[in-house]
Amino acid sequence: MIQSNNHCCWPHLSEIAIVSSKSGKFRKDPRASLLEIACEPCLSIFKESPHFRNRINCILFSTTSNLQYGSTILCEYLGIRSTVSQTIENLCNSGTNAIISGYSFIKAGLCDTVLVVGADRRDTDGKRLKWDITRGQFPFPVHWAALFAKAHMRKYHTTEEQMAMVAVKNREKAMKNPNAIFTSKITIHDVLESKKIVEPIKMLDCSYVCEGAAAVLMTNEENVKKFTDNPVWIKGIGIHAESASFARIGEDLCSMNSAKIAAKKAYEMANVKPNEINIVELHDAFTIMEIMAYEDLSLTRKGEGGKFVFQDEISINPRGGLLGSGHPIGATGVAQVAEVAEQLSGNAGKRQIKNCGHVGVVHNLAAAGSSAAVLVLKS
Repeated sequence: MIQSNNHCCWPHLSEIAIVSSKSGKFRKDPRASLLEIACEPCLSIFKESPHFRNRINCILFSTTSNLQYGSTILCEYLGIRSTVSQTIENLCNSGTNAIISGYSFIKAGLCDTVLVVGADRRDTDGKRLKWDITRGQFPFPVHWAALFAKAHMRKYHTTEEQMAMVAVKNREKAMKNPNAIFTSKITIHDVLESKKIVEPIKMLDCSYVCEGAAAVLMTNEENVKKFTDNPVWIKGIGIHAESASFARIGEDLCSMNSAKIAAKKAYEMANVKPNEINIVELHDAFTIMEIMAYEDLSLTRKGEGGKFVFQDEISINPRGGLLGSGHPIGATGVAQVAEVAEQLSGNAGKRQIKNCGHVGVVHNLAAAGSSAAVLVLKS
């Protein structure tokens, strides 16, 4: 038995649950400091349940900013005396990596209740891959998205209309999300006629890097009843890094090998099959990325992602995804986990899916899919 603050942990016996989660408002224009943004969803959690604050003994801060000592400053802002305080950065999947780290801290018995906070501003350095010289004069994510789209269109006859439909449906779902930056409906015609960025990627095929924050509170099985009667359990974790640079991402530009490996690991750990999944939050940084994710997560057969866009059996990106909600880089993975947890616990408000089932998946990529994290959650 390992002591952590005033609580006891049994690392080898305990399951880990999400007991509360909130997202802050995503915005296009900076209106506050990074730490003020980070506090927003945390204060929402504490407003609903003030006693939660005193039970937290670990804070993990997910961000791609250059802020030094950010997690510990955040503890002071929130009035939390945390035993463990760390900042975690892994570009776009910083958030899910922070969730996995929190899970690991609890399992190891180093703490029993973890608050994971993700936050970023629009001006973060994380939106441009300056370090990867293999990309030559094409350092922006849209350049590799265009390569993926061309490869998939050429090999599997995926159409621009199918890609456009991804943006249309995710924007429509975002209309029910009070925290999303996009609240108006668009059409396939709007997407196809929007400004071309890099052939065949157009403006409305792209997510929008914005400011925002999300927070997830996790605890061990022994403490769950002190927080909620309706927990959501983290049952499967898969992570895999292929490389850092685009040069080693793989020979097949029609799939993300990191995502396929991470998904396989997560499914095996959770003992679930793809046909048992009810809800998915996946990384739609560009419309083609969602289509590829259907296939990499084995939701459909390889090459049929374009057709799968029109399915309605699995709920995909109910908050609007990155395309509808916005993409505050360090917060995205946390917001994805928060959405699946809220849906599975029946706390998603106006966007609550009827009969949403009991199995949810989070799929979060970084740097052209050179690394991936996949989580399986169950209610």
